[in-house]
Amino acid sequence: MSRHELKNRLQGTALLLLAALIWGFAFVAQSIGMDYIGPFTFSASRSLIGALALLPFALLANKNIGRENIDGKKTIAGGLVCGAIIFAATNLQQAGLIDTSAGKAGFITSFYIVLVPVAGIFMKKRAGLATWAAVGIAVAGLYLLCIKPGEGFRLARGDLLVFLCALVFTAHIVAVDIYAPQVNGIMLSCLQFAVSGVLSLAAALVFERPDLPSICRAWLPVLYTGVLSSGAAYTFQILGQRRLPPAAASLMMSLESVFSVLAGWLILRQSLSARELAGCGLMFAAIVLVQCLPAVCAGRGVKAKEKDK
Repeated sequence: MSRHELKNRLQGTALLLLAALIWGFAFVAQSIGMDYIGPFTFSASRSLIGALALLPFALLANKNIGRENIDGKKTIAGGLVCGAIIFAATNLQQAGLIDTSAGKAGFITSFYIVLVPVAGIFMKKRAGLATWAAVGIAVAGLYLLCIKPGEGFRLARGDLLVFLCALVFTAHIVAVDIYAPQVNGIMLSCLQFAVSGVLSLAAALVFERPDLPSICRAWLPVLYTGVLSSGAAYTFQILGQRRLPPAAASLMMSLESVFSVLAGWLILRQSLSARELAGCGLMFAAIVLVQCLPAVCAGRGVKAKEKDK
């Protein structure tokens, strides 16, 4: 590995680790914000603040589009697609947090790490045995995490909404993989939050009664999720995914679930039962398996070929 490649990997690892840390603690901020405003209002506020925070950097990046040989039309298309997906994902997650804990929501959301390679099947990318094994382990973990003894097979409303959020986030990971190499990352991030913010605001005006005093009372969680979780962390994701292989990138982002449980315990004093912790453990094991085992097998395959020579 050259010095340049090593530098890129280290930068990508640092960016995605920081993004995971910010996202993990954002679950607490989102839970607190719901004490003051509705889900759509919160999502609109955080998304628009995120877009505004990134706007100066996006304008600077716009000046370099010609020199970087970046297609402006693809940037706009990527912003519209990713923005619509983020709108759906964040509002499903926000609504789900009304009825579930920050830690549990973090782990259920992380199910998208397992679903990403499964989604590759529809893009003519074959999933290996490790992927299907990881899916089975993750489903078992979700069962322990979400289904209480004696309830039967029934997800609580909040858990179901967050699981749907994980499905939508899978689409976002795929969309970023498609657009990130072709566009400016900062502009893409700014545009996606502008689109998400406008759509969330429209939904808030229809389904809720947003008012400025209530939004002002939620200023701290709104600013945290707007500037850091939306503006910074999603930009880190886009920039980090360009520097790391998909397996390593997804594994780094999966640490969001660990940080969410830690944040819920430290700040909100939320605790998980032994059964729920076991479910978290199985889900995290599935996340590690689906990312690491294929890489290990590929490495052994390369060594075997070298021996044959």
